[in-house]
Amino acid sequence: MAKMGQGEEQAKVLSLWVSPFSMRVLIGLEEKGVRYECQEENLDPKSELLLQMNPIHKTVPVLIHNGKPVNESLIILEYIDETWPTSNPLMPSNPYDRAVVRFWADFLNKKFFKDAFYGILKTEGEALEEGKRYMLKYLGYLEGELSAGRGKPYLGGEQFGYLDIAFIPYASWFHSLETIGKWKIPWESEFPRLQQWMKKCMQRESVKKNPPGPS
Repeated sequence: MAKMGQGEEQAKVLSLWVSPFSMRVLIGLEEKGVRYECQEENLDPKSELLLQMNPIHKTVPVLIHNGKPVNESLIILEYIDETWPTSNPLMPSNPYDRAVVRFWADFLNKKFFKDAFYGILKTEGEALEEGKRYMLKYLGYLEGELSAGRGKPYLGGEQFGYLDIAFIPYASWFHSLETIGKWKIPWESEFPRLQQWMKKCMQRESVKKNPPGPS
């Protein structure tokens, strides 16, 4: 946890180690070099601090900055980028590019997580098979997005940023999803760019310090 460049501000994250959403926030703070404290939460019982700071959803992650809570991982990432703007920008500078990465991050939350990731993790029978189909379909979309980048190494372009942080926490889950579903994701034949992207992202110190989920 690096020292912040804007005085002795206080940043605290309410997190859960198995949560890909929590990992987004921790990786974002590490990329910015922000000093923070991490409080590990339980699924049950939830801490009084969590219930106080996120009384609506009662979920992690929560960033508490100088006593004020910010909720929802993608919102927190943008808050981090705007609050500590002097190092490692997470969002693209171009308005159109910002719109594009927001679209794909929203897709990850609303489609990839619910239909594919959770569809495999929490189902069986035909519902499980449907989750696999969604996984292959959606990974194909993301492979295409990398292809559209015409050789750029990251989902957001030349630099590791917002969209990469939104997706990379799922990387360590893929082996578990393969085990649960009794199948193999055809990385080399169908998603070679995504495979290389994951390897590149997993070498970053911010990701190494916050291993995203089970290995």
